[in-house]
Amino acid sequence: MATKYDVLINNGLASGSDILKSSKYDTNLGLNMAEDARRLSDGLITEEEFVNKYQESVSKEFNQKLEYQAAVGNDNTGVKWGMVIDLRKCVGCETCTVSCKAENRTPPGVTYNQVFIEEEGTFPNVSRTNIPRPCMHCDRPPCASVCPVRATYKAENGIVVQDSDRCIGCRYCMVACPYGARSFDFGENYDEMLGFEDMQSPEHGMDRGEREDGKSPIGTVRKCNFCFHRLERGEEPACVETCIGDARYFGDLNDPESTVSKLASSSRAFRLKEEYGTEPRVYYLR
Repeated sequence: MATKYDVLINNGLASGSDILKSSKYDTNLGLNMAEDARRLSDGLITEEEFVNKYQESVSKEFNQKLEYQAAVGNDNTGVKWGMVIDLRKCVGCETCTVSCKAENRTPPGVTYNQVFIEEEGTFPNVSRTNIPRPCMHCDRPPCASVCPVRATYKAENGIVVQDSDRCIGCRYCMVACPYGARSFDFGENYDEMLGFEDMQSPEHGMDRGEREDGKSPIGTVRKCNFCFHRLERGEEPACVETCIGDARYFGDLNDPESTVSKLASSSRAFRLKEEYGTEPRVYYLR
């Protein structure tokens, strides 16, 4: 049964047809693959059934062989990065949204961290619901299964990575994601002031230099990566570091002594849209 938080997220989702309307690739194929990718995450079909069903269509549309994708979590023997967001502490200030954009230099229309807000009642009897939404970094991500060129995959530490150099911009992953956690980079409005040694769009810390038409990451899908480049430097994601209410916790879910592991196991913990079977690594506290 959908929670009020699920409904709030759903209200902010664009339809699959709207997402794909300007894509040069087959819309019906994208809609069908996305639907079945969600069914795959939920265990309603097998990966073999999924691949066999779409192998011919993917080959025809993309000249690409649809390889098997490990759409499940890792073996849980190493680090398992995860996040916990305490909704009692979240004040809806959207500092996470701003700091994320500053860290990743995203243009207008590309937002990795978004806060959905709903107010109910009439003053002075008013209640407010805040639900921040980064990428869920699912253990069974439909976005990875649906990608025809395997530009989306799970890293060894479980982070769902988007490879801008492989991405062809079909946007099928955007339709498959139940959380609306992906954005398409149209390459608009990139005029900005850069400081000394700053770079445009530091995807995983890579300096891509000046943006040009047709050059990555313009024309590709982009998403939160738990600030992968910061993790490699031993730092926390920017949204965690800057949260005014200290509502965000980040760490190893496999470490029973870690704060995130303990909070994720508490009676207050829940995850968005658990009925989809995606096994998100972002937990919330009621």
